[in-house]
Amino acid sequence: QVKLVESGGGSVQAGGSLRLSCAASGDTFSSYCMGWFRQAPGKEREGVARIAPGGGKTDYAESVQGRFTVSQDNAKNTLYLQMNSLKAEDTAMYYCAAGPPVACMGWLSTRGYYYWGQGTQVTVSS
Repeated sequence: QVKLVESGGGSVQAGGSLRLSCAASGDTFSSYCMGWFRQAPGKEREGVARIAPGGGKTDYAESVQGRFTVSQDNAKNTLYLQMNSLKAEDTAMYYCAAGPPVACMGWLSTRGYYYWGQGTQVTVSS
């Protein structure tokens, strides 16, 4: 069992930066595939980035490649998403999620993630 709590969202102008955090408690944090997802009003939840167990291989959605960086601090049981050069289309509720290692295989999608946080809102104004 893993409990996830996101923070760091807010309002920013286009071109600005935000860093989201996801604090994990419960089971061994470093054994999970960790992912960031987002959902805009009227749209399906989509994968943004993920990081393999222990902080290994990372994958990104094409729309954020080169602008967002996912990382984790195993000592602090915290997952991060550094978001730079933000665009209006990045506006969404952002969620972190944890799943077994297999969740870090294949397409970057919501499938296979067992635990979800409550989300943190990111609003980018143009």
